[in-house]
Amino acid sequence: MFARSSGVLCQNISMARGWESKDVESQVETRRAVATNSGKGQKSLEEIRKEQERRGLALSRTRVLNDLENAKNPNHRKSLEAALAHLDKKIAELN
Repeated sequence: MFARSSGVLCQNISMARGWESKDVESQVETRRAVATNSGKGQKSLEEIRKEQERRGLALSRTRVLNDLENAKNPNHRKSLEAALAHLDKKIAELN
């Protein structure tokens, strides 16, 4: 003998957002940025993409520099220095 529920379903109203919704939000913000810019200051999608890539590379560069400050192993330091050189090259190519 099992008691039946009252038919009320519990919904989880506050759910963590996944990467898909964050990606969609990023795309919407990019489109809004393009739409809100007017006149001579208007940026193309390509310019916005390059700007976002430049910001990502700058963040990676900061992380590598922080890791390099704390690295003790010579092989690890060599790897981080190579990564730093690569990031500097990519940033220079975007400018």
